[in-house]
Amino acid sequence: MKTDYSTSTVTVAELQSHTLTGVVQHEIEKMILRGELVPGQRLNEKLVADKLSVSRGPVREACRALAELGLVYLIPNRGVFIKRLTKSDAIEVYDLRAGLIGLSASLLAPILSTQSAAKLDGFVEEMEDAAEKGDFSRFDPVNLEFHDFIVRSTENTRLIKLYRGLVKEFHLFRTHGLVQRGALLQSNREHREIVAALKSKDAELSYKASFSHVAHGKARMLMALDELTKEGSAVAGDRK
Repeated sequence: MKTDYSTSTVTVAELQSHTLTGVVQHEIEKMILRGELVPGQRLNEKLVADKLSVSRGPVREACRALAELGLVYLIPNRGVFIKRLTKSDAIEVYDLRAGLIGLSASLLAPILSTQSAAKLDGFVEEMEDAAEKGDFSRFDPVNLEFHDFIVRSTENTRLIKLYRGLVKEFHLFRTHGLVQRGALLQSNREHREIVAALKSKDAELSYKASFSHVAHGKARMLMALDELTKEGSAVAGDRK
């Protein structure tokens, strides 16, 4: 079956502030979520590269990153194939993460140090600046570090291992729920609430603020997935 990549409209020139591999990766992610690349299908590197006006190198790098996230799988001497992802997968990942982040915050609250609180404040301020500018590529790594810092500050090695194992699957779904400036700003308001709860040393309040933040992120992600599905349906209709 020949795949039509013509529905992808983003060009590298429009996203000069992003890394080339990151741009390509994001475009392939959208193709997967929209159903343009179906589970089990072989990804044609040349077609993707030609559409985005890039060499095949960034496409290969993007595929390696997507394989680490569990979105594609590599078969030696055969190529890259699309792995099945469903809305149920996304919901399971978010539900698990809500529990792990909530638990981490509840464990950290009673032992939060002045230095750790200052570190969290720094993350929030940096994310606020990025959110104001609608700069997801800058917001994203700080957001990841903010949550990882909370988890690892508990010094619970088993909890840290579980959380980090989940983050790879979580990455794609989170990305698509936070691409708009308004969503970035709202997410960071929730970050401030988490930090305030941690500073209060209240374990229960910290759990609730953190759990709620991930629940809101889940809602943003589901809305984004629904929009992508509608776009995909509209594209399919136009092809008839």
